[in-house]
Amino acid sequence: MENNEKKTEQMRVDQVVKRIDKKIISTDEELNRAHAETKKVQQTYSDNTSVNYFEVDDRIETSAELQQQRGLVSRLTENESILKNQLSTLKDLKKSPYFGRIDIQDQGDTEPEKLYIGIASFENEDGEFLVYDWRAPISSVYYNGTLGEVSYQTPIGEQKTTLKKKRQFQIVDGQIRNMFDTNETVGDEMLQSALGEQTDQYMQNIVATIQHEQNDIIRDTTSNLLVVQGVAGSGKTSAILQRIAFLLYHSRDTLEADQIILFSPNKLFSHYISEVLPSLGERNMRQVTFDEFIDNRLKGLNVQSLFERYETDGTLTEQQRYVRAFKESAKFMDELQEYCDNLSSSQIFFSDIIFNDTPFFTKKEISRIFDSFPKAAKIYDRFLQTKNALIKQLKRRIDDETKATWVNDEIDQLSNEKYHDLLSGKALGEFQNEDDERFYIARKIVASRLRVVYDAIFNDNFFDAYLQYADFLKTVDLPQNIKQPQWQQTIDEFSQSIEFHSIKLDDCAPLLYMRDYMCNSGQNNTMKYLFVDEMQDYSVAQLKYLRYAFPQTKWTLLGDSEQALFKDVEQPEEILNKLNSAFHVRRSRLISLMRSYRSTLPITDFAKSILPNGDDIQAFNRPGDIPELILATDFTDGIKQLERVITKQRKHYQTVAVLTKNMTEAEQVYKQLHAKGDVTLLKDADRTLPSGLLVLPIYLAKGLEFDSVIAWDTSEKNYPDENLLGTLYTIITRAMHHLTLISLGDVTPIIANSTLSNSKIKIEKKIQK
Repeated sequence: MENNEKKTEQMRVDQVVKRIDKKIISTDEELNRAHAETKKVQQTYSDNTSVNYFEVDDRIETSAELQQQRGLVSRLTENESILKNQLSTLKDLKKSPYFGRIDIQDQGDTEPEKLYIGIASFENEDGEFLVYDWRAPISSVYYNGTLGEVSYQTPIGEQKTTLKKKRQFQIVDGQIRNMFDTNETVGDEMLQSALGEQTDQYMQNIVATIQHEQNDIIRDTTSNLLVVQGVAGSGKTSAILQRIAFLLYHSRDTLEADQIILFSPNKLFSHYISEVLPSLGERNMRQVTFDEFIDNRLKGLNVQSLFERYETDGTLTEQQRYVRAFKESAKFMDELQEYCDNLSSSQIFFSDIIFNDTPFFTKKEISRIFDSFPKAAKIYDRFLQTKNALIKQLKRRIDDETKATWVNDEIDQLSNEKYHDLLSGKALGEFQNEDDERFYIARKIVASRLRVVYDAIFNDNFFDAYLQYADFLKTVDLPQNIKQPQWQQTIDEFSQSIEFHSIKLDDCAPLLYMRDYMCNSGQNNTMKYLFVDEMQDYSVAQLKYLRYAFPQTKWTLLGDSEQALFKDVEQPEEILNKLNSAFHVRRSRLISLMRSYRSTLPITDFAKSILPNGDDIQAFNRPGDIPELILATDFTDGIKQLERVITKQRKHYQTVAVLTKNMTEAEQVYKQLHAKGDVTLLKDADRTLPSGLLVLPIYLAKGLEFDSVIAWDTSEKNYPDENLLGTLYTIITRAMHHLTLISLGDVTPIIANSTLSNSKIKIEKKIQK
């Protein structure tokens, strides 16, 4: 591109940066003023909270003032937070004001209009847009349009225009490093530069390099169920995070970040993606792992995690695998609901509500109350009516108990301060006489004493979900491939586990579904969007429970069927059909991302070669070293080779990861490396991802990427057959720039038998026979 055109563009960058600088100064001044005002009001609030208000009229006056000040502090704090976010965005814009330019010409216009696109909008003093937000409707032309006539969606419908030019910029610290015109979404030159950088402990936003197919995912606002099947390194997770940012922008009047929940594969991944939305000026959505969510719903039980189950999966018999598959199916959940809907009061396992070691409400009383409601009503309605009836009875018992001698004695012993505390919220003169006031105090004392009974009713503690679930297991209609003795063993194991306050993962979703469905509880109706990453690791039963728990949400599921570590591989269409059938979704959509960007061309070609349908994956043409396979004689030789490779790789790359099949292997390797240098062993509880030399099992590396990856022990003994193809493929595809495989003995047949594997990998050392 001609130098004078680059000079013209640089002049514009300089002008925009100058205006951004000016805006930074004024915003910073505004933030300082807001902070001073907040501090002043907080100080006044702090002074007022210590006011002596033993007199009732003083208390009422002070309470009103405090309510006013509390609201004022809240508004000022929110305003300060908005200004901080604005300042942060402006500072990011100053470094790189925009990354794209489109020249469009509407019908009837004599000249094209130049529009510049960046991570956020920026206007001059006259309200003219100097930079358009990448999420604005017109910006979709940059991502989807090719030169010529194009259309884009706006709030008032489809608009048409002519795209005359599409230009891309790489601007660093206000200086144009690269710029070029293209007809593609993002030219290879831009991608080469972005993908060639070394990895960081946080995922970066990809708004400057969004591809056409990723843009379709980001801007979909109509699907109730969007399934994204993306090969490893296709940018599916990045696209989903940009989708969340887009939805918050698109529906900013009706959608808050707190109304979006993302289920992450592990805590490391949660940390890794935590800076993407803040870098775009948005608050993070709620984020949780499925293990954390289940743990919170089953407090008091030691819940088996997905990773704990994975570590012992190798010992399962064929019958145990059949049992697990059945428990995790939609059919099992449907049978469970049918069982619940047809229960009579005599079949429900009610429990006594205990107070002071004696039954306050017996299970017979509770069963009788439940049985008094119409049999035709749904079971959850009858449960709700039973709860209400128990609470009414509790209130009557509280009123009766206020006359007890112990209550009068306690009132007489109250200090003035405690007495006035109990009257808090009541206006002066609200009681007609002293007896009314005393009855009010007495009722509060008794209600406080019996709070434990109220909590037991409110939390459905009068129902034994564990006994009920065990009873369901005895009545379920078994598929032909499961034998009755094996099923009886499953029932016994469940009951025994509960005795020891633990539960297997495959029992969690159905147990929770039964408990919450019967008790009409456990639903969050405020959430509007639900995202699940690594969907291939979830069973249909788990997804059905999430569907129940978040009934008002639109769903986006993303994953890669080839990276199924925890169960058999399923095709994306098969998953979508299963979900459509289970959820009865009206508007569902499947988008496949088949182009891989993460790894160099040689690494991607090698990963493709071990897959049966590897030819479907399109590799991005980024050059790099051919992966190397080191054949070691035994464990000791393997460690020696590993140390040699680490020394070499640490000279070139910021992050080198040794990935193992499981935690046992990771601990063995770490023990050998730890004595010789700085190395970090990552475990399930870890929340941060350091740089340097890392050792971790593959299931903790889901969704992550590393500059250099060393796959530990890819031998025939460790990976004997195709059942571990997903594990090996996932390990290989974590590598961005360099990949080494170390095999303790003959290499796995997954590699040895793969198409053209010898031409895809460099064998560095032969086994010494």
